[in-house]
Amino acid sequence: MSNTTRSTVTLASSGITPADVVAVARHDARVELASEARAELERVRGAIDAMAASDTPVYGISTGFGALATTHIPAFKRAKLQQSLVRSHAAGMGPAVERETVRALMFLRAKTLASGHTGIRPSTLDTYLAILNAGITPVVREFGSLGCSGDLSPLAHCALVLMGEGRATGPDGVELPVGELLAAAGIEPVVLAEKEGLALINGTDGMLGQLVLALADLRELADVADVTAALSTEALLGTDQAFRAALHEPLRPHPGQGRCAANMTAVMADSPMTASHRTDCTRVQDAYSLRCAPQVTGSLRDTISHATLVADRELAAAIDNPVVLDDLTIASNGNFHGAPVAHVLDFLAIPVADVASMAERRTDRMLDVARSQGLPPFLADDPGTDSGLMIAQYTQAAIVSELKRLAVPASVDSIPSSAMQEDHVSMGWHAARKLRQGVDGLRRVLAVELLAATRALALRAPLQPGPAGTAVLAALGDVVTGPGPDVYLSDELDAVEAFVADGRLLTTVRAVVPL
Repeated sequence: MSNTTRSTVTLASSGITPADVVAVARHDARVELASEARAELERVRGAIDAMAASDTPVYGISTGFGALATTHIPAFKRAKLQQSLVRSHAAGMGPAVERETVRALMFLRAKTLASGHTGIRPSTLDTYLAILNAGITPVVREFGSLGCSGDLSPLAHCALVLMGEGRATGPDGVELPVGELLAAAGIEPVVLAEKEGLALINGTDGMLGQLVLALADLRELADVADVTAALSTEALLGTDQAFRAALHEPLRPHPGQGRCAANMTAVMADSPMTASHRTDCTRVQDAYSLRCAPQVTGSLRDTISHATLVADRELAAAIDNPVVLDDLTIASNGNFHGAPVAHVLDFLAIPVADVASMAERRTDRMLDVARSQGLPPFLADDPGTDSGLMIAQYTQAAIVSELKRLAVPASVDSIPSSAMQEDHVSMGWHAARKLRQGVDGLRRVLAVELLAATRALALRAPLQPGPAGTAVLAALGDVVTGPGPDVYLSDELDAVEAFVADGRLLTTVRAVVPL
């Protein structure tokens, strides 16, 4: 999806914005540490050094971790303690996750490190940022995080690269030995000091990063869903009267619903096809998949609003355990528990599946000669000889079925770990991973609907759609072949998905009508 980019993001002791996350994760914006943040890090680190020199055991500084928290570690073993923590926790398995996900979680961990509440040395954070700015991406595995004590394993894979170990890819995406990548960028590996290993791995950064990226995509896809629903309604000679403003905010004041209805009204404005419904059609009401689109996509919008509130609060947080308070005391806490993020990640997956389900129903209606108001079966050129978009709807239905499975919440599950010390976990990482799949699935489903709707609109000639539909037909005509004999459909579908994903669809529509 298209996003506003920026070239540099500055980390201060205050929080960051979702746009900052997108800029770093997707557009390789550089990250700098503000001078006031550096001064605070130095002040806090002095307190950590004093605790390390004391004979009093302090969790995370001079003790073991998790179920081993009661084990005192003598000073001469503490460097090894930090190394062992990171190495042992970098225990992920499965495929490597996406580059943007790794960059997002590294940036968010750096944000917390810069807060002054973790006790990390400024020099260690400088090296962490240097790796991020050099485009070096640690290889993080799909499985390993339970979303409690944060995303331990994914973050440990990143911390391992900071130590000059593990696996990573360079700016070109090619994996090379970590030592070679660091040397090429002029980066010296770090020997971790007391508290630093734990500070580097104890946060909800992986699940939060994926939430922020998903929200950026879903805001755009909600507009895409309004466009495809409106074009499908036009193609089916439906009415725009159910989308009048008087039926929404005054009667059922959900903000998302009103926004969707306004968008659909704008896309269908001045449409001869819609006008034909008012003058020549005896149908009193359209099917639910047309008439109720604002209610369903509007609910997605309102869920996005709630999830954004949670994300914004989390972006302002400083999550670590133990955490250094403003008075330089150190305290154990449970802020690393991923429940708040996990719950909204699961919540979003539900309307994602529902919006896709409704889009599939509109597509099926356009392909069914008994319900399409005069369109040829499956929008085929020579029905029988040609199958048209028959199997495109199969693909769409298969994706919708998968989305329904992905809507089953991950956060209601919990498997105790660490010898029952961590006896309730959030599974937020898994909620994030399935939402990411859900976002991709919704985009593909809407792309299929767009292909069907534009083909149906073209087949209505000489009757024309409104200005927005006409503009989309022209723009998409440069991407796909349009109505005619059957072609290799997989390539066509990929081309339409790219047309949606890179923002061309919404750019085309927004040039004609306000969304």
